[in-house]
Amino acid sequence: MPNQVVADFTLPATGGVDFTLHPIRSKSLVIYFYPKDSTPGCTTEAQQFRDLYAGFLEAGSEIVGVSRDSIKSHEKFKTTFTLPFALLSDAEEKLCTQFGVMKQKMMYGKQVRGIERSTFVLDNKGIIRKEWRGLKADGHAAEVLNFVQTL
Repeated sequence: MPNQVVADFTLPATGGVDFTLHPIRSKSLVIYFYPKDSTPGCTTEAQQFRDLYAGFLEAGSEIVGVSRDSIKSHEKFKTTFTLPFALLSDAEEKLCTQFGVMKQKMMYGKQVRGIERSTFVLDNKGIIRKEWRGLKADGHAAEVLNFVQTL
C-alpha cells in the first residue's frame, strides 16, 4: 500500500465532530487502527502515542486512532487516559475495509474477526508513506515518531 492515495473519508470523532481526511492541515497524518478501547495492548499503545504527542506535533504530524467502538466508548477511553488526539468510530468498518485491517484472529482459542493492530503514515496529499501491520503495541509509537521526523 505505500505510495497509494487514500480515498477521502469522513467518520464520527470524539468531541462531537466528524473527521474528514481532506484537507489534511498538517505535514503528515498518523492513522492507527486498534482492536478495542480500554484493553491492555490498546491502552499501552494509546498512552505511548499520548506521551510522544508533542514530538509528533513538532514534526508537523497529527494522530488519529480508529476502532469499531462507539463514540461513547471512545469518549470514556479518551477521558480516562487524557488522550490529546481524536478517536474515530468506524462501526461500519468502512475505513477498516479500505485499509485492509480486518482479519480472522484467534482469541481465547476461538476464531474471531477483528482489527489487526496497524498504523499508516500519510503525507499532506493523502498518500501512504509507511505502514506497519500486525505490530506489537509496546514501543510502536516511538518507531512511528522516528519515521515521521524523517519526512
